[in-house]
Amino acid sequence: MNNTLVQKPAPDFTADAVLGTDFTTVTLSKYRGKWVVLYFYPLDFTFVCPTEITAFEDHLEEFKKLNAEVIGVSTDSKFSHLAWVNTPRAEGGLGKLRYPLVADFTKKIAADYGVLLEGGMALRGLFIVDPEGTVAYQTVHDLNIGRNTREVLRVLQALQFSKAHGEVCPADWEPGRETMKPDPVGSKDYFRKHG
Repeated sequence: MNNTLVQKPAPDFTADAVLGTDFTTVTLSKYRGKWVVLYFYPLDFTFVCPTEITAFEDHLEEFKKLNAEVIGVSTDSKFSHLAWVNTPRAEGGLGKLRYPLVADFTKKIAADYGVLLEGGMALRGLFIVDPEGTVAYQTVHDLNIGRNTREVLRVLQALQFSKAHGEVCPADWEPGRETMKPDPVGSKDYFRKHG
């Protein structure tokens, strides 16, 4: 059974969210034309989660330079999100964020993305949605480790490069490194140099 969303339309949603210190509504399909980094985290007021949420905030300008928007999602209420935003970072809070935290209180979004646990919270899932609204990347892992935002940026850059140039990015590719042509003859140029 194939549970991946990669190469499929990203499940759309409209939900309450907190942006800055205000309530707002987020509709995923309104982000068409941009890349979207959509990530799920388990719960507000926990331990690993604020390190991830603030890491995305700290790297937000780098994502924006890549025509990408960041959206965080958990199954908590918008009121819980607001309380956490209003808690200083030094006390385990988030401080003001410049990207939305979506309140998936009905748990439908987490279920649609395949990250909902039976207990009602989400696994750490991350999805990169391309400008056409198709999932181009997904990763889901257990609750006890945080993500690496620099790796998310690297993957986003690789996806964008490949889409723009029709070439593929080999293992450990970084921006500025050599890519390869995705055919039996063209790829040999890369393998001759690196084999």
